Formats: sequence, structure tokens, C-alpha cells
Amino acid sequence: MEDFKRAKELRGKITNKVYHVPTQIKWNEQGDLLWYEKNTATGKQFVLVDPKSGAKSTLFELNALSEALKAALNKPVAGASLVSDQIKLINRDLLEFTYDGYVWSWNRSTNKLDKKEKEKNDRRGGYWGQRFDDSKGEPIASPDSSLLAYIKNSNIYIAKKDNPKSERQLTFDGSPGDYYAAHIHWSPDGKKIATSKVKKAELRILTLLESSPTDQLQPKLQTRDYPKPGDAISQYNPVIYNLETNQLLPADHRLIDNQFSISRIDWRDDSRAITFEFNKRGHQQYAVLELDATKGSSRYLINEQNKTFIDYSGKRFREDIQDGKEMIWASERDGWNHLYRYNGETGEVINQITKGDWVVRRVVNVDDVKKQIIFEASGKNKKQDPYFIQYYKVNFDGSNLQELTHEDASHSATFNKDHSYFVDVYSRIDQVPTAVLRDSQGKVVLALETGDDTALRAAGWKAPEVFTSKARDGKTDIWGIIIRPTNFDANKKYPVIEYIYAGPHSSFVPKTFIPNPSGMQELAELGFIVVQIDGMGTSNRSKAFHDVCWKDLKDAGFADRIIWMKDAAKKYPHMDLANVGIYGTSAGGQSSTAAVLFHPDFYKVAVSSCGCHDNRLDKIWWNEQWMGWPIGPEYAASSNIDHAGKLQGKLMLIVGELDDNVDPASTYQLTNALIKANKDHELIVVPGMGHSSGGDYGEKKRRDFFVKHLMGVSPPSWTIN
Repeated sequence: MEDFKRAKELRGKITNKVYHVPTQIKWNEQGDLLWYEKNTATGKQFVLVDPKSGAKSTLFELNALSEALKAALNKPVAGASLVSDQIKLINRDLLEFTYDGYVWSWNRSTNKLDKKEKEKNDRRGGYWGQRFDDSKGEPIASPDSSLLAYIKNSNIYIAKKDNPKSERQLTFDGSPGDYYAAHIHWSPDGKKIATSKVKKAELRILTLLESSPTDQLQPKLQTRDYPKPGDAISQYNPVIYNLETNQLLPADHRLIDNQFSISRIDWRDDSRAITFEFNKRGHQQYAVLELDATKGSSRYLINEQNKTFIDYSGKRFREDIQDGKEMIWASERDGWNHLYRYNGETGEVINQITKGDWVVRRVVNVDDVKKQIIFEASGKNKKQDPYFIQYYKVNFDGSNLQELTHEDASHSATFNKDHSYFVDVYSRIDQVPTAVLRDSQGKVVLALETGDDTALRAAGWKAPEVFTSKARDGKTDIWGIIIRPTNFDANKKYPVIEYIYAGPHSSFVPKTFIPNPSGMQELAELGFIVVQIDGMGTSNRSKAFHDVCWKDLKDAGFADRIIWMKDAAKKYPHMDLANVGIYGTSAGGQSSTAAVLFHPDFYKVAVSSCGCHDNRLDKIWWNEQWMGWPIGPEYAASSNIDHAGKLQGKLMLIVGELDDNVDPASTYQLTNALIKANKDHELIVVPGMGHSSGGDYGEKKRRDFFVKHLMGVSPPSWTIN
């Protein structure tokens, strides 16, 4: 009971106990001033920095602003409710922010508050997968606003803006199932129109039952657009209508056959052509094409191909230079994610910009004047964790690669407008953040803050341990963390629980300072060693490392994970590998169940939330990206449902009935298969909940399940308050 009490109270004891760490770092529009918020033992503070003078001062006193707001609104105002991400620094004296539905200005010199206009709420919400009907849309004005282009009866029309009777039909072959899209793009010279001809495919609809609505007694049905692997996909064929020659110029469909998507239709500045990106079904070809607006000819400018998959959803980058004269492009063609410079007129590679056994993580800025690129990368410094992000800049021709950050930690930079300065906040999972101001060469011009974790450590917290082992190939390093309870005793034996997320779209072991990552420290308090590992098949390493997932999501890096834990237990005998549990959500829900199905000799207990237990039941884009197209036997081979009869250990399934990310039927069909196989398991369905780990109730059930089946202890009765 004491362990449960400590676990329950831990979050309150360690939350907000790290001080002087900058958050909400913002530059003004000119880029000559910056401000940030920081947490202190006495509350929030807002700091203003002048990079040129090196002066730091108080941006404003929260109490003074709160009192001014209280007087203006004639009601109580809690300073903590001021949302920092809506504060904008106008100049040295003036800042603007939103509060209570209005925009306000605050003069920090005179402490004068002015109420301005109503807040414009243009933030979009809604379902992530919503498909919009692009056969209809508002008319689009030409660059000089004299003409309107629009879709009518599935065809393209134009008319003079001030004379509807001047309407002119441009195309005549459109129909409801084969229509011209309302996403119309005028050429800059106003003499041409681009859109797409669309062969529409039927869209799968996901139906969800809301059992316990808050506004009525009876249940409700909810529906979502939800295409799944193997479903037919609408096909888009870009077209140009040349108003000068009265010609319809379609792209060569042979170059864009069996598409997964057509995206980024853009005009060249001189109106000579459009470019667009083509993602072929199966994700083994991704191309940039040009459609000439005079000749009607189509060609590949870039044609990326790969035998496994192209990680278009995580690593795609393209920047056109000088109206397409050159193009900067990201590719893994040499086995690592790097940048290439293309001749945008011939489609030939001019040079590879970055090269080596390391990866470009993100392009920050492409400067066409200086011919330089600023980017994030990881793995270049072989003495550091290969996931640590560092910043670099390099010339277009690949020369003068310059390190902008170097400290042995993961860095996060916030640049000003012209990239002449940046705030660098760096930390590790076991090292509090440090913040400095650097110039364009990476030189530290001002120390800003050093995080203070004194209060955190006084509460009994200890940092996770970083541990590495070799992968299944005996050569590649596998990185993870070990979290122990605050009352850890090296003379005791502790069951081990792995928190797994093996989605191939990224890597997941935290690299920056987080006192309670994903609640793992709370779970450890119950008397467990909790670990998190990035095995093969996840991203941000080499292409070969990543390709392990290809058409085999059940692999989930388990061979590497098991070796890692065995090596850790050799060093730390207090890790009891006879009692190993595992849990995860979404892709982690799939993997945690796969652990007890495919590796029952090692993993004994699993809790899986909202799992994608069969990749044929989940959303199309994520699953076809890794499992391929067309649907082959690999899908069944990775299916937890098809292999439910292999269950040997203890399994709890948690699902939200309104999950519109992973179809809840995935969990229901798994429990159905387990019942048919006469396999004992537990199922928790949370009414009204969407895609999640189960909320507070799910967390309680997960902890109880591990305590009962890994420790052999009946958990005490305890409530969630």
C-alpha cells in the first residue's frame, strides 16, 4: 500500500520543480529582441533580452498586468491563466496578448493597458482524417481580380468578376464521377489555370457507437471518413487550361499512374509551367514533375525510387531556388538521410550537399543569397548519443560544413528572422537544460539560464540511466533508458516493465530533460524497473536500421530489445528478467500484444491500449507506408488477431469506444479471436473516450494488472482523486 501511495503522490511532488528553464521563446518581428517565460520558485517570470547590448530585463510583472486586467474587466484575474503563446512583442515598450476574447496592448514602460479588437479565432479543429468535397468550392479570382474561375456541373468555367453573364465554359468532359477539382490555381500572369481532373473512388466510412452521450439518454452513432489499406483511391490528373491558346493540357497519366497522392501543385513565377509531387501507391516511387503550360509536355524533375519504402511522411524536403533553377532535395539513396542539389531545368544532380554516416533531421533555413543551408542533424559526432540533435550550416555546393552547436546534449534552437542569432536550449534526460544565445557562427554571446533541479532532487527524484547495448547484428548500438523507484534498493530483485512504441515514423526514447517521461517514474514507484528502448525498425538512424520494419511490423525491434534487457541485467542483477511486462498505446498497443504472442518466453504480461492489432483494419496512409501495397500475406503474418491462439501470458486490452485514430474494431476482433481460442484475457472499454491510453481509470487498471501478475500481489483498493 505504501508503494501505491508514493506512486500516486509522486506527480504532485515533482511537477514544476525544475526552475529557470526558458519556455515560449519568441523573437519580435524585426528579430532584434527576444523574450521568454521561465518558472521560478516564486512563480512565472517573463524575461526580455537585447542581443546586441546583452542586456536582460523583466518584460513585465505578472502581478501588475493581472491587476490592470482585473480593473479593466471588473472581475478576478488569475495571472497563471495568461496564455504565453499568445503574447506578441511589438517593440521594446509594447506587447500584445489575447485574454477573455479580446486583444490587449500593454505598455511595459508606463504599465498602461488598452483593450483593442475582438480576438479572431481562426484556429481549426475537427477530425484529422476529414476528407473535403473538392468537386465544389468558391470562385477563385485571377491575380488582377478581373476574372473568376470556378467549377460548375463538374467542369471549369470563367467569367468576368463584375459580369456574370460573361460566363464561359472551358471544359466539357467533366462528370460527377470524373470531375475537375475546385482547387484552382491561377498562373501569376493570369493567362492560365491549373487544377486536376479527378476520378473519384468510394470512401470508406468508420461508424462508432457513443454509448453514453452527455446530452441524451439514448446512444448515438458517429461517422468518420476512414480509408483503409487496399481501398480504392481517387486518382488526380493535373491539367492546365491555357486561355491564350484555348488548350487543355493534361499531365501524362503514364508518369503518375496508380498514385497514392498528387500534392503541391504550384506555378513557376514566370508562368511557364506547374510543378507537382507524385507519390506512387506502395511508396517506392516519389517524384517531382513539371507540366509545361505551352507545350503540354510532362517530365520528371526528380524521380526518387527505393526497393523498400520512401519515408515521405517523415523525411520529405524540397526547396526550389530562383524559380526552379535549382532544387534542394532530401533523400536516403546513399543509406542515410541527406541533402542534394538538383538542376531544376535538366533534372540532374549538381552535387550531394551533406554526406556521411549520420542523418539530416530537419532543414531550418535555405538562404539563396548566401547559398547556405541551416539544418538539424544527429549522429555526426560519434562520441555522442546518435539521436542528439545538433545544428549545422553548409554551403549549397557541400563546402564549409560548420558546427553551430556541439555540447554533449540534444539541442533545440529558436532563430530570429534573419538567422543572425538563435536561442539554444540543450539538455539530456539526465541533465537539466541550459540556455544560451548564439550568433550566426554558433558563438555564445550571452548565457541566458541554467536549469535548477534542486527542489526536484530534494523530493527524492533520481535521473533515468542511459544504457546501450548491441543490436541483433552485433555491431549497431541500441539506446534506451532505465528508470528505478525513488526508494531503490540494489539488494532487491525488481520485475521489469518495458514501455514500447515502435512506430517506424520516428524514434521515441526521450533525449531531453523530462522528470517523469510518459508517467514511467510513477509506475516504477510501485516496485518495478521501467525501461524504454529504440530498437531496429524505428527511424532517425540509417536506412538499413529503418528497413527492418518493412512489411514486418510484428518485428518491432524485439530481437534488439531482448538483447538490450539481457545485457542490462548482466550489469544489474536487480533486474528480474523472469518477470517482464510490457505496455503501449496505438502502434505500441500492437507491439505490446505482439510481445506476448510472438515472444512469450521473455514477455509474461502485457497491457495494450487502442492497439492496431491488424494493419488491414487501420488507416491507409500509416499502414501502407510500412507494410506496402498491394495487401500481401505480410499483413496476416503481422496480425495479432490471426495469431491470437499463441497467447501464453497475461493480457489486458484497453480501448476507447470513440477511437477515430485506430478503428476500435481492431481491439474487438482481437478479443473475439482470443475468446474463440479460449484464451483468458481482460478487456476494458472506456465509454466516450477516443484514442488514448485509457485515462486515469486505464492507468489504474494497468498498474493493478502489473502488480498482480508480475509481483503476485493483490493490489489494494484505491480511488482516483
